[in-house]
Amino acid sequence: MGLVRGELEMSSRQQARRADIARRLSSPASELSRCIVLECSNPTRAAAGEGFDRRLCRRHAEQYAVHGSPYRKSYTAAALKPHRDKARTWLRENDDHPAVKAARKRVRILYRSAGPQVEAFRLKGLGPKERARKAWARLREAGVAPDRVLEAWLALAFATAADPEADTRPEFQRVQAAKLIHRLASGTHKQWVVDTGKGQTRIERLDVYPRSRGKVLRYLGEDIARACETLLDVASVA
Repeated sequence: MGLVRGELEMSSRQQARRADIARRLSSPASELSRCIVLECSNPTRAAAGEGFDRRLCRRHAEQYAVHGSPYRKSYTAAALKPHRDKARTWLRENDDHPAVKAARKRVRILYRSAGPQVEAFRLKGLGPKERARKAWARLREAGVAPDRVLEAWLALAFATAADPEADTRPEFQRVQAAKLIHRLASGTHKQWVVDTGKGQTRIERLDVYPRSRGKVLRYLGEDIARACETLLDVASVA
């Protein structure tokens, strides 16, 4: 009887949850029916019946997930190049600074604590925090120097400071830095020889890239920010 009663209670809770979701999706919210991004007239996802987001339309919600801001997209490689050059020069000139040494040490700790590497095609089923952790393992196994992480963080800080229309929220810089680091060792690549018969062979390839978006970028960006927190105190970011 106890088991049956428990199942009935669970079923009742599930039905109540479904009813609540349906009510919230259908509830009027005229004052929040349009996307908050300037000059965007699209309905929010809530107003369109696509979720609970009463701030952004589908397009800008997707942009926010991928780029870290609904207002600005990622900086291009060309736009970042002078800032990366500046960051690289600054790191070279301040190689022995305690802040730089501390940041390198924190990145090495992230490498060591990431556990064994997980190939990109085996990431399915892992939560975003664990996926971010395994990104550090891939970077470690790819031999990415800690200074590449420091360089990316400083370059984004320099780019943001120089951009009069920058999204200055910390989340945007963290996501942007995470995207730069994520792509340094983002995929799994394998190839093998297949016998096609009659003495002939062909090369088969497997190239799998983890998705660069959402909470994974937020967790990875938080790691980078904590590792590099001492740099901005001593670098001239203006």
